[in-house]
Amino acid sequence: MANNHKSIYSALAANLLIALTKFIAGAFTNSSSMISEGIHSTVDTANQLLLLYGLKRSKKPADESHPFGYGKELYFWSFVVSILIFGLGGALSIYQGVLHIIEPEVMKDPFWNYIVLILSLIFEGTSLFIAIKEFNKTRNGLKWWDAIIKSKDPASFLVVFEDGAAVAGLTVVMVLMGISHSFQIPELDGLASVIVGLILVFVSFILARESRSLLMGEGIAPDTRDKISKLAETDPAVVKTKSILSTYQSPEEIVLMLIVDFEDHLDTEEITEAIIRIRQHIKNEFPLVHFVIIQPE
Repeated sequence: MANNHKSIYSALAANLLIALTKFIAGAFTNSSSMISEGIHSTVDTANQLLLLYGLKRSKKPADESHPFGYGKELYFWSFVVSILIFGLGGALSIYQGVLHIIEPEVMKDPFWNYIVLILSLIFEGTSLFIAIKEFNKTRNGLKWWDAIIKSKDPASFLVVFEDGAAVAGLTVVMVLMGISHSFQIPELDGLASVIVGLILVFVSFILARESRSLLMGEGIAPDTRDKISKLAETDPAVVKTKSILSTYQSPEEIVLMLIVDFEDHLDTEEITEAIIRIRQHIKNEFPLVHFVIIQPE
């Protein structure tokens, strides 16, 4: 989790620095796209704080009311973050952009906007570089998209997506703001704001999809299930592994239930010993499996 903390803290620092300067520049130069970028950075700052809160809550130890712990808190807060990106980031930026397309305002000298955008690109680019570096450590040779789909830790790829969207949005704003000012087409400033909003809506859908899947109780991958099944069947007491049920309680904690067909001649004591053996083998081989429930068929 330390890696996630590093990328989240770097993103939080970048967004705090940027949000204020974007709002000031936008107010001074009448630029709707700069105001949208300010909204974007404010939402990102709130999101990083919520992620850190989710990470902290997910570490709470198990208690009577939550015997499997609080790991799913992280999935819940990641889902909240995706809704915030959609509602506050995407929808507000699109609304702001449409208003400025309908009633365009001529932009004042955009010099300070460019200074803020260049500084923002440096901050966001640095944050994205750190986030990608940390995410690469968890990819294990998988392609990017596969790694995101298979990842059980939304905090690891959420920051990559947010920073990636920020860099893309800043690039769009810089290009369209330059054309808007050079050719006196103020509507393009509003269009930049709409494009930033659409980028955020796209990102929010991907994050919501992944977070929802984990929140609803996503299980282990089929190949891992097969390995666990074969591992259980190596025990001399086992005839066959009938079924495996699993769910991720947190990125680092799996709950596993095996329904196992044991040899008919075994008595209760021998089955109990076999269950202890199988449980220990699975935990040794798969450190993320914290709870193993074995049910004889």
